[in-house]
Amino acid sequence: MADDVASFTGSIPQYYDQGLGPVIFAGYAADIAQRVAAGRPARVLETAAGTGIVTRKLRDALSPNAKLTATDLNPPMLDLARAKFRPGEQVSIQPADAGALPFADGSFDAIVCQFGLMFFPDKAGSFAEARRALVPGGRYLFNVWDSHRHNPFGRIAHEMAGRFFPDDPPQFYNVPFSCHQIDPIKELLITAGFDRIDIAVIRQERELPDSANFARAAVYGNPLIDQVQARGGVDPDRIADALAQEFRREFGDDPGRMPLQAIVFSAVKR
Repeated sequence: MADDVASFTGSIPQYYDQGLGPVIFAGYAADIAQRVAAGRPARVLETAAGTGIVTRKLRDALSPNAKLTATDLNPPMLDLARAKFRPGEQVSIQPADAGALPFADGSFDAIVCQFGLMFFPDKAGSFAEARRALVPGGRYLFNVWDSHRHNPFGRIAHEMAGRFFPDDPPQFYNVPFSCHQIDPIKELLITAGFDRIDIAVIRQERELPDSANFARAAVYGNPLIDQVQARGGVDPDRIADALAQEFRREFGDDPGRMPLQAIVFSAVKR
């Protein structure tokens, strides 16, 4: 069964933004936004912006005069992103494919992408597009999740979904953690024409205030829900309930404490 792992539509954006965002995305959004702002870029592009979690942090961190453009392949995600900005803020939001950017060469001083690379079907092509859209000396910053070993919520969600479909386990939760090997990414960056590559492993510990809410978002807030419904025969709520119990067992009773780990790359166009 073919599974679409990059389609964030329907009710997914709301669960993603409100259920997953505060727990697993917000802390890393603040980190990468500060890294981008430290270079004082005047023109910034965000790819795979999703519901604008990083976009909001970027707008707050950048100079008021900096121009920020946020893009994503899924317009329903961007609908939520737009609601996070007041009229007059320097933010342009539009659908775009990171592998075929609709911008002229040298349009941006910095490009940023949070947890998007894993979903790009042509990673080398996306790096080439980022380089093309940057000015000489421009910076490309992005992060990826480390492996299941360092992000147990992903391992648990993957294993739990598999228990309900042992003959055809959903594979979504393999994808977000599929770029944890540093060397292949480094080589792709070098081949694309980047140098001065800096890599940082960032470990965080996040409070899990409501395991049931997080578990529900872990099922309904990404394409796992589509994979479950396509297979049929299992109420997704059953998976969410079982997942909540496993999260409490692993991270403690509410509020639990959950470790996360990501890898941040910074590269300069040569």
